[in-house]
Amino acid sequence: MDFTINLILVFFVFSFVGWCIEVTLKYRQFGRFINRGFLIGPWLPIYGCGAALITLTVAGLTPVERGIGTTFAISLIVCGLIEYLASYFMEKKFHARWWDYSQKPMNLHGRVWIGNLILFGIGGVAIIHIVNPFLYGLFDSLSLVSREIIAGCLSVIFLADYSVSHFVLKLVKIGVESSEADNTEAISKDVKLLLSDRSIFYRRFANAYPDVIYRTEKVKARMEEIRLETEKFRLEAEKRLDELNQQYEKNKAEWDASIRAGKEQLKETLEPTGFIKSNLIEKQNQLISLLYDESTATAPAKTLMSEIEHERLRLEKRSW
Repeated sequence: MDFTINLILVFFVFSFVGWCIEVTLKYRQFGRFINRGFLIGPWLPIYGCGAALITLTVAGLTPVERGIGTTFAISLIVCGLIEYLASYFMEKKFHARWWDYSQKPMNLHGRVWIGNLILFGIGGVAIIHIVNPFLYGLFDSLSLVSREIIAGCLSVIFLADYSVSHFVLKLVKIGVESSEADNTEAISKDVKLLLSDRSIFYRRFANAYPDVIYRTEKVKARMEEIRLETEKFRLEAEKRLDELNQQYEKNKAEWDASIRAGKEQLKETLEPTGFIKSNLIEKQNQLISLLYDESTATAPAKTLMSEIEHERLRLEKRSW
């Protein structure tokens, strides 16, 4: 009984400490006070559960091992498991993810990441070897009956707080499910609007998690639709590229022949007239040499040959 009462008190102490840590971090981030957590009171049960389970596990292993390394490993595993399961079940139940480490290195499904796990391990060592001995000293200064009364009163207040907060979470779930939006920002606005005309307890929750990510079936369906459209577009683009490649290979020889013909035509068009005349005269001279024979030529042929030679000499003397 003495150990059980102390464990309950440890749970409440660290629930309050965790709440103080979260409030401080969010104040630095947003510059204003934010009452963190699902509950109305100043406590975050996930921190208390972590501390209590670490204390319980280490106490069970005390006869075997109680070194700092063992405490670090137990704290890392226990707190990491608690954070992962809390994120998973809260998302499944209320269609929202209250924290997301997807952008952090070495994360597991965005629910836990290595940085927090290391802090959990260090925190567990501090709890077991520094804080708990101090707390047990304070607890022992009170009688068992006094500790039972304190633990009982805190438990009753905690259960009442949970009952009220549970209705708030149910309203959030209704708001998420009834929203026509298909993205988390628009759903968040719908939820805040739904809670704005409620009591202060409902409005408090709307501000408790300013960075909550709503992941309803509508959001998931829209994300899947976008993914399928993107994949369809990619396949169509690849198909079109394949068709263009095939068409290019098919017409490549024809295009190359057209290009060569165009080059030849361009070459002939741009060739100077003087070059053409020179080539023509040269070809004529070659033809005359093949056909004309001085020994067998007639008098008219010899006369014509003499005139051709005379005109050729006149042409060569001219400057181009």
